[in-house]
Amino acid sequence: CHIVSSMRRACTQSASICVISSDKPLNRAGKLKMHKLDLPRLEHWAGAGAGIGGWDWNAPESLREFARGLGQAPAPVALSDKFHGELRGYQHEGYAWLQNLHRHGFSGLLADDMGLGKTVQTLAHLAALHDSGADNSNNRPISLIVAPTSVLGNWRAEAQRFTPDLKLMLWHGQDREMQALKQADLVITSYGTLLRDETKLAHIHWRLVVLDEAQAIKNPRSKIAACVKRLQSGQRLCLSGTPMENHLGELWSLFDFLAPGFLGDARQFQQLYRTPIEKHQDERRAAQLSKRVQAFLLRRRKDEVARDLPPKTEIVRSVSLSGTQAALYETVRVSMERRIREAVDQRGLAGSQIIILDALLKLRQICCDPRLVKLESAQKVTESAKLQTLMHMLVDMIEEGRRILLFSQFTEMLELIEQELHARQIHYLKLTGRTRNRQQLVEQFQQGETPLFLISLKAGGTGLNLTAADTVIHYDPWWNPAVENQASDRAHRIGQDKPVFVYKLICENTLEQRIQQMQQRKSALSEQIYDFAPSKLQENDLEWILQPLQSADA
Repeated sequence: CHIVSSMRRACTQSASICVISSDKPLNRAGKLKMHKLDLPRLEHWAGAGAGIGGWDWNAPESLREFARGLGQAPAPVALSDKFHGELRGYQHEGYAWLQNLHRHGFSGLLADDMGLGKTVQTLAHLAALHDSGADNSNNRPISLIVAPTSVLGNWRAEAQRFTPDLKLMLWHGQDREMQALKQADLVITSYGTLLRDETKLAHIHWRLVVLDEAQAIKNPRSKIAACVKRLQSGQRLCLSGTPMENHLGELWSLFDFLAPGFLGDARQFQQLYRTPIEKHQDERRAAQLSKRVQAFLLRRRKDEVARDLPPKTEIVRSVSLSGTQAALYETVRVSMERRIREAVDQRGLAGSQIIILDALLKLRQICCDPRLVKLESAQKVTESAKLQTLMHMLVDMIEEGRRILLFSQFTEMLELIEQELHARQIHYLKLTGRTRNRQQLVEQFQQGETPLFLISLKAGGTGLNLTAADTVIHYDPWWNPAVENQASDRAHRIGQDKPVFVYKLICENTLEQRIQQMQQRKSALSEQIYDFAPSKLQENDLEWILQPLQSADA
């Protein structure tokens, strides 16, 4: 098969894909139609020797140079005068990578670890785009950033700091005037607002559309995923420290936004990649997928590029249940184990998910504090070993001058902790999904006015810069370690100049300890494919997690 120069226009402009199969690899003209993002791999094959496997790559040198440029590290690019700041070495490389993609007309996924400065790299890119002049449309070239509501204030503050010359508009709240929007250089909005205002925003041809915390579109069937894919733009960019939280389908959804068709449709992707990799641990197919996306996905880890960051030490603080709390745990464990077995026998594992999740939730709540459990027997239990341990830790740490972030996924648990803090006259701040003055609280903590910040994991696990903290406490463990790491990285990020200590409170011989051990057992697979989640539990996992409290073997 010869891919000849007449394919140039199809390769560089087409957004479709022909999945190579054994029955019909070529079209009627005897040519293979490939996605333009496959050019780097095509050049790699040609460089290894013409005709390997019966394939050849005939193309003008300009197209070959174009392909080589995509697959190689980009040359350094000068920062725009409109960018008021400095970039670290790896950040400058990320900025050059974004510029290189834009120069060739491609989109990309910036997947650096939390705390490495994806925001500042994006703003440097935006400033350079503004320097490049008008786009090909008749409209004023405007860029759009879509982010969770919780981080809109952070985006506005960072944009005002690093790109003050760009006319900024926050498209959120009550007053949203189209006329004012048309005068902006950069528009920042939330996913919820975009969904409500799609008819107003979809007709605009944006110079660049940025999705921050892009895992928001990990479900391709969601309304917001469909909405963002209808936006018109010259370039698309996804920012996410966790582009794949549960399975490969989430990565496919991001690329379906960035480059529709590049990874085939969902069914083709399932057949070619998800099933072989997730179910059969096919390392060869995993390597193929990695090579396929590597030119359009940039991921750096903190231990690789931010070597000047102070160390982060993780400490597991074990807590032993006893007395009435231990008795309650065992009573609920035995009851829920019986319910689960009956449900699995009748409906199978997949049909028993609601019962399984309810059982695991109740046991986790008992570990945190029995008062969280909506059972009459639980309300009578006044013991909470973990809460007592926490309060001893907090008193000692605050006396030592520590600055502490305390995370829990249960907002009701934060309320119980508040009661104990009031009794001990310990000053604190609190951030949950109901908090409206987020940025004000962040600034107050950063200025050193309060030693303790209570934060709900869902509301404050991302988008906050809290480098004044030197201690992070996870009151209750979460299934997905990536979520915990994101929360810890509120403190362990660029700008931190103190060692950070991360404490995890784990109740011994309970499902909390076994979840942690299961994460460790699956860590190698998690790095390659997906993070652990309750939906991935097998029957033998459940039997192990639901062992009696007094069983110490794991």
